[in-house]
Amino acid sequence: MFPDLSYIVQYFFGTAPDGALSIVKTFGLFLTFAFLASAWILSLEFKRKEKEGILRPQTIKINPAANARPVDILINIIFGFVMGFKLLYAYQHLEDMKNDAVAVLLSSKGNWLGGLIGAAIFGLIKYWDYLKARKNSSTPQDVLLYPHQMVPDITIIAAVSGILGAKIFALFEGEQSWGSFVRDPVKAFLSGSGLAIYGGLIVAFITVFYYVRKKGIKPIHVMDAVAPALIIGYAVGRIGCQLSGDGDWGIFNAAAKPSWFFLPDSWWAYTYPHNILNEGALIPGCTYKHCMQLEQPVFPTPLWEAILGFIIFGILWALRKRITIPGMLFFVYCIMNGVERFFIEKIRVNEKILLGGLELTQAEIISSLVFITGVVGCVILWKRHQNPLPSKI
Repeated sequence: MFPDLSYIVQYFFGTAPDGALSIVKTFGLFLTFAFLASAWILSLEFKRKEKEGILRPQTIKINPAANARPVDILINIIFGFVMGFKLLYAYQHLEDMKNDAVAVLLSSKGNWLGGLIGAAIFGLIKYWDYLKARKNSSTPQDVLLYPHQMVPDITIIAAVSGILGAKIFALFEGEQSWGSFVRDPVKAFLSGSGLAIYGGLIVAFITVFYYVRKKGIKPIHVMDAVAPALIIGYAVGRIGCQLSGDGDWGIFNAAAKPSWFFLPDSWWAYTYPHNILNEGALIPGCTYKHCMQLEQPVFPTPLWEAILGFIIFGILWALRKRITIPGMLFFVYCIMNGVERFFIEKIRVNEKILLGGLELTQAEIISSLVFITGVVGCVILWKRHQNPLPSKI
């Protein structure tokens, strides 16, 4: 396992782990890769739909003098202060950063000198832009804004709202999660661990839906473009879970590897050595910071989910030009995602919620609703296709 970047570098180059590179956690790194992969696929789909005339550019006014606002200088000064305040402090406290970078960056501690330097640099940069904008001020011009040019904004909106949603939903995964939040709300909410993927997807979807509709784009076409982007991001993110050993593993796997399973033994049952949580028993002879591995092999469910995610992506990618009913591809994604997650939960370690006499995980409940949404959506769209009505979305 590779709990952080230092272990990845050690694997390839033989360097000692637990150095400065340990600040970069493997899960966080792959979470970044996941958003980048989603943004790339979304951009490709937007461009394809633009060529087919499904998505059209919007006419907006660009005012060269828009940057000539004193308030923008103030905003840059504040941003520069925060950056300098935290980054110089982080550099001076590398050991704390290696242990818990999120806690350090989100604390009230910082370096005032670094803050003042950052404020001066960022303030002067914006002031220079302000002077140039004032000098080059002219009449506002109409320009075309293509949907694929909105992908960076959509990605940022999805990332921020998605992580926030994942944190909020994680608090309600069970009594243990809620109890941790009640005992220390700040630590539970601001820690780098504890993310419910469905919470992130739901909140990000709602936020992006509102954003694109406000921009004058029909959300139903964006939903189809988002479907393969969502699942590719999900798959890449699960690789991060597998490589870091973040606790998303399965239950004890006592079954012998079947003859048809041609993949390596560790892909059937795994003990997650050097996992980021430091759970299990000590690895003999290990002197690193992360020297624990599970005492019994478990199902490597994050790896299986990553594989299934790539398979679903392949199916959606193959269907995207064949399915012509707007919105249908998205609901097909909901069906496949719901089925995949529901059954993988049967062999995952997770807190249970008592619901009507049944013990279910939060993900089982939500995946069932996602599946039902997919089926209902497909039926409605199919019937609407047979008896066309004016689209409202």
